[in-house]
Amino acid sequence: MIFLLILIALLFMFIGAPLFTVFSGLTLFLLFFGHIDSSAMIIEMHRIATTPILVAIPLFTFAGYLLSESKAPRRLIGLTDALLGWLPGGLAIIALITCSAFTALTGATGLTIIALGGILLPALLQGKYPEKFSLGLVTNSGTLGLLFPPSLPIIIYAIVSKVQINQLFLAGLLPGILMVVLLSAFSVQKAIAAEIPRTKFNTARMFKALRDAIWELPLPLVVLGGVYSGYFAVSEAAAITAVYVFLVEVVIYRDIKWRELPQVMRKSMVLVGGILIILGAALGLTNYLIDAEVPMKLFNLFKSYTDSPFIFLILLNLFLLMVGCLLDIFSALIVVVPLITPVANAYGINPVHLGIIFLANLQIGALTPPVGMNLFISSLRFGKPMSKIIIASLPFIVVLLFILAIITYVPWFSLALLK
Repeated sequence: MIFLLILIALLFMFIGAPLFTVFSGLTLFLLFFGHIDSSAMIIEMHRIATTPILVAIPLFTFAGYLLSESKAPRRLIGLTDALLGWLPGGLAIIALITCSAFTALTGATGLTIIALGGILLPALLQGKYPEKFSLGLVTNSGTLGLLFPPSLPIIIYAIVSKVQINQLFLAGLLPGILMVVLLSAFSVQKAIAAEIPRTKFNTARMFKALRDAIWELPLPLVVLGGVYSGYFAVSEAAAITAVYVFLVEVVIYRDIKWRELPQVMRKSMVLVGGILIILGAALGLTNYLIDAEVPMKLFNLFKSYTDSPFIFLILLNLFLLMVGCLLDIFSALIVVVPLITPVANAYGINPVHLGIIFLANLQIGALTPPVGMNLFISSLRFGKPMSKIIIASLPFIVVLLFILAIITYVPWFSLALLK
């Protein structure tokens, strides 16, 4: 009966039923058949509602949407172009850095492709970059930044897994930088091979770009400096970030008119509401799975095939890539993390390192053919066939998979800053 219920729930998910209704209905049926008090769902929702870090989600999301609706992306691209445009493959490096910063602040990879794709793709084509390379670069750059604070998936992972968010913020820095550096090296090599022309460095242009973006440059210092210096908590950093972005984009630059604010708020809070209602429903399901000792049964299943953490991590990566391909990143985190975390702990894998492995896999999963979410978004955004987007993305996916192997089997990248 339970197996049949899970199949029915999966069927409803694939035909487009809202995830929170699927999770809630499945949880109530499982609690009923398992003779467990259904108040477990209410308890989980209360636990979420009283989590101090919860307030960071709407505040960071609102700040991210304000930035995406303003001219901040253009100023960021202008600044990085003035600083790095003279390098071989400079424009490609600019795309990678800009998309990383934008995704870290908005927490939504698809939004990065939509917001920056219309600026970056024409610029790359105008700079004589091949169309195939340009499509692959912009599509894959959209997922970068999920490992950098104050990325929303990091916050969600911290809430679900009960890992300290400050540690996750620190742990994601080196793996995130590694991704940007190696993809930049790959892009430089392609640019040199294609003999892409370079622009000359212009001091006056650089100072103008710095002056244009002067109010947005302190943002990383506000988030990172405040949290790691101990002056304020993550929720306080979120509040200060939201107020600061509001003052910069609405009052100083005036990119967003006062009459446009309600629409921006509505867009951002629809995303937040969707995340929170799925989170509440899914954690009720998690409560049942823990009571039914499903994680322990999974561990015993893995143990029957292998005692090796090395083999377990290979299987975990394959599984998470498939999950990231089929589900959006927030749903994947909420559903899968509570199941896998106890199993990974039993294999002796550090919880913080596991979090970075999770996020890196789901980031690449959004690009994994045939049904990676970002492939569809890119195809719609640029009006290109899916097959063309997939072929253009494959070289970048290979590089990302190589980086994933390094992150997985060299824990130093995730844990060095914690020491």
